[in-house]
Amino acid sequence: MPNSLHIVVCAGIVPDPLQTLEPVTGPAGPGLKNEMVLPAVLDPWAASALYEAAALAAKNPGSKLWLVSLGPKAKLQQVMMTVAQKVAFELVPIDGPIGGFPDAHSTAAVLAETIAALPGLDRAKLLLFGGWESATRGAGVTLQLVGERLGITDQFQGVDQIDLRDDGSFEVLERVEGGKHQVSVCAGTPAVLGWATGNLAEPRNNPQVGMANMRTIMPALAKAKATKLEANGLSYLSVSLPKQQRTTRVEKDMTPDQIAAELVEWIGAE
Repeated sequence: MPNSLHIVVCAGIVPDPLQTLEPVTGPAGPGLKNEMVLPAVLDPWAASALYEAAALAAKNPGSKLWLVSLGPKAKLQQVMMTVAQKVAFELVPIDGPIGGFPDAHSTAAVLAETIAALPGLDRAKLLLFGGWESATRGAGVTLQLVGERLGITDQFQGVDQIDLRDDGSFEVLERVEGGKHQVSVCAGTPAVLGWATGNLAEPRNNPQVGMANMRTIMPALAKAKATKLEANGLSYLSVSLPKQQRTTRVEKDMTPDQIAAELVEWIGAE
């Protein structure tokens, strides 16, 4: 099967964005107030990557799909009860901290080590998927760092579409400025794709898929390896919510340059 693929999706879990998130500084550093009791969801960016990966694997018989997720086991179990009903995958959980404050290099190192150790993974067939951005680890470099640690130099970010060809090459649409796409052709795997929203809607819940997934998810969670992310010198002086301020003034005769100058002065005074 020349086009069978090994697709690994890196997807973290995040607090439900409908919740009020309040940053606090604790003994272990910055975090979110009551973070462990906030309802969690799969990172929306990475969720798009998962759905696109599942559709691609379904179109190419013999393909295999892994979901690698770093987070507290209790939270991972909660989220997987829902995600497992969407698409078929093999979960590879890593028991570690949640949130957007850990160092991206430490996160990438743990993810790359875990992916490299996957039983049966053929790196020649590997497509590494993830979110272009993240609702927590939004450093914009984590997925790229994972790819580099795995020795993958063909990387695409802001992906909305991938079309696999019969010869193993594929065409990628990446978002660029002005609402346009850059079209690239890659000779073949391995490659890293950081997904934007893609083109697929969220799949409907399928209880049969959920039951099949849970047969492997629960044992995987029970054996999840605990990890601690090193700070690597990263520190935060303080964390706080952005200030909300509104001052309205009506002006009729100001030029664009005068408006810009006043905005710059106002921003600089903050």
